Amino acid sequence: MSQCGRLVCVVGSRGWRNYISSSSSVVLGHHQQQHHPLITIGSRPSSNQLLTVQPLVLHSSKRFKHRQGGGKRDDISHLFIPVPVKARQDEINVGEEMAGPLKKAEILRVLNRFFSDQAVKELAKEHGLGDYLYQQSFVSFRKFCLDSETLPVDLHIIISDILQSAGNVHDIYPTFLKHAQKTFPHLICMDDLYKISDLSNPPNWYPEARALNRKIIFHAGPTNSGKTYHAMQRFLQAESGIYCSPLKLLATEIFTKSNENGTPCDLVTGEERRQGNTEGLAAQHMACTVEMTSVTLPYEVAVIDEVQMMRDPMRGWAWTRAVLGVAAKEIHVCGEAAAISLLSQLAEAAGEEIEVRRYKRLTELTIESYALQSLANVHPGDCIVCFSKRDIHQVTREIERIGHEVAVIYGGLPPGTKLAQAHKFNDPNHPCKILVATDAIGMGLNLSIRRIIFYSLIRPSINEKGEMEMETLSVSSALQIAGRAGRYGTQWDHGYVTTMKPEDHPTLCRLLSQVPDDIEQAGLHPTPDQIELFAYHLPSYTLSNLIDVFVNLCTVDSLYFMCLMDDFKFLADLIQHIPLPLRSRYVFCCAPINKKMPFVCAMFLKFVRQFSQNERATLEWLCHHVKWPLSVPATVLELVHLEEVYDVFDIYLWLSYRFPEMFPEAELVRDLQRELDGLIDTGVSQIVRLLRNADPRTSSTAADNEDTFIMDQRKKNAKKGRRLPLDVPPTGVTDRPPVTNQRIKSTIQDSLTKQLLDQGLLSPKMLAQLQKEWKNQIKSEDDVGSRYNDNDDGNKKPPGSPWKKKPGRR
Repeated sequence: MSQCGRLVCVVGSRGWRNYISSSSSVVLGHHQQQHHPLITIGSRPSSNQLLTVQPLVLHSSKRFKHRQGGGKRDDISHLFIPVPVKARQDEINVGEEMAGPLKKAEILRVLNRFFSDQAVKELAKEHGLGDYLYQQSFVSFRKFCLDSETLPVDLHIIISDILQSAGNVHDIYPTFLKHAQKTFPHLICMDDLYKISDLSNPPNWYPEARALNRKIIFHAGPTNSGKTYHAMQRFLQAESGIYCSPLKLLATEIFTKSNENGTPCDLVTGEERRQGNTEGLAAQHMACTVEMTSVTLPYEVAVIDEVQMMRDPMRGWAWTRAVLGVAAKEIHVCGEAAAISLLSQLAEAAGEEIEVRRYKRLTELTIESYALQSLANVHPGDCIVCFSKRDIHQVTREIERIGHEVAVIYGGLPPGTKLAQAHKFNDPNHPCKILVATDAIGMGLNLSIRRIIFYSLIRPSINEKGEMEMETLSVSSALQIAGRAGRYGTQWDHGYVTTMKPEDHPTLCRLLSQVPDDIEQAGLHPTPDQIELFAYHLPSYTLSNLIDVFVNLCTVDSLYFMCLMDDFKFLADLIQHIPLPLRSRYVFCCAPINKKMPFVCAMFLKFVRQFSQNERATLEWLCHHVKWPLSVPATVLELVHLEEVYDVFDIYLWLSYRFPEMFPEAELVRDLQRELDGLIDTGVSQIVRLLRNADPRTSSTAADNEDTFIMDQRKKNAKKGRRLPLDVPPTGVTDRPPVTNQRIKSTIQDSLTKQLLDQGLLSPKMLAQLQKEWKNQIKSEDDVGSRYNDNDDGNKKPPGSPWKKKPGRR
């Protein structure tokens, strides 16, 4: 008899089967196990005699349907990881002394009969063991029985009875079910997991906010309607306030303006903390990115900008948290009118009042009756909006060839570079009069634009499944971007909008004549505490798997949806092999990483490894790994590398506020980042020269987005004997021989791969997966590129492209 207690159950076939059919079920859970003395009987019991029975702690089939009723996938069994159960190696075989020896072949024959029995399968389903879990549990159970030197006493006696026709295979079920509980621990804690993942009442998560009688004022209107201006007036007049921004660039602008207007204001973003009070004391006002919103500090006024972002599949949870949780007496929410209905329902659920103030556009916006057709027709104040780096480079090069100086703004640029480019374009005395940009201009930048020209109306997006698609611009995005023309208070008090291509013009007219659909749901996100509780119940699970289980088990109200966790899971898988406490692992996985940049991901791994080894990431250590100092880029590829290094510095700063002792030199890194910002700004200002220095075919390369553009550049450079950017230091730094086309594979294996494996940044399993993905990706891109080079229309989808296009859309 083991210390943990063992169920000794010896019954005949009818007795056990009849008991099962008349009882809800029988099982021994590990958290309710008791010590049962071994029952010694002179002779075997009759077929209807039940020795020991303990009440069920599993769940009926009705509880498992709870998840299905929530609209989840029918079967999530594949998410649960089997836990190995060690075989018994006891020296004394009590079962053999009582019932005689058993042969392995006899045990296997009995177990196979048990597995194929239909009544057992039906009973297993009632206890949450569907086909997959039943099969996996049996495999583990069979291995346990065959590998064990001695079987548990009760199981030994039951199998002996079955072999002598004194028992039924059904008698094995209680022992099998106990083993299944050990193999899949979730079977005995499903009620706890459902309670932890119950997200059906988010307003109750914020007691500080619920304790206040909050008043919500919704400033609803289009771009350039003054809604944010009116909200900010109340912010500046209040004794204390918090401004929740969609972008750190916009938060910095509010921080600067507030302090200039005599209202001391602090700045808090993921990577930066700045105080507006010269005495070093915390100010009563704060400008922050929405993810950094405090839900515990009290304020008189809160301003939440761009509230329609609650629907964002990746970041929507941050706006939901701010709206429901900010502890302010008066909340001013700014955004599209499409969010009015949802916000009203959220306020009602929280028992709060909402007042809606509607605004109209301050300047006139006119859709021109014709398309631009040629870049030769651009005029001062024009902004050409593109949705890929390929288009940005092509348009910039063509406009400068015509004789115009161009400012360039896209999402990957540092904030300082964006501001410098915007200032150059806005300055009436500067010769730069044309702007080429992505939809990054949609919010956060004050730009003096006369006319918006859509180079294309097709852009990549992420659907509800986390898949990338190419789709027509949404009504909301079209209105947001077009509304940047004719900004109030600038030299252009009348805005115009058109398209580059005549065939896109009717679509643009249709989009701008519509009203955005009402927002129906707000995003949610699991908290670290919830994941820690899941890990307590499922200790052998990885963080990525815990997220999968949580998302599939969670219950959400119809007003909410669970935000995509793809980036979080990517980082969780990336660092899984590095030993870390769960809470620290969770924090690292929240880092703002661009997973499309290999150099950034490699440096992130080094940060995590350094932390795991309890060694500080000093400035000297960081400079060594990024090959500092760097120089002005000579090619577009070198410019991309500088942007990657800037992102690495951002990650360091982000980590320095979470783990200040391990990332201690934030201010020195910030100084380097400012210097790097200047190098990037210089490179962007000379982007046409950078394009000329690259392969002459670069401007016409078949790349519909930044990823394929960079990959194409890397392959072309490799063919010329240049370095691979993941493994290459910047200009002027040479510590390895050039990589030729014939030596690419061997160089990867002999240099970078070896280093990553030696440093523990890459496991053999990850390497095998990466090699497989690289091979498939390069083959796919070669096929697409060879067929797409002859396509004159850069906005058409290439044959065989992995991009999906939604049906029914242009």
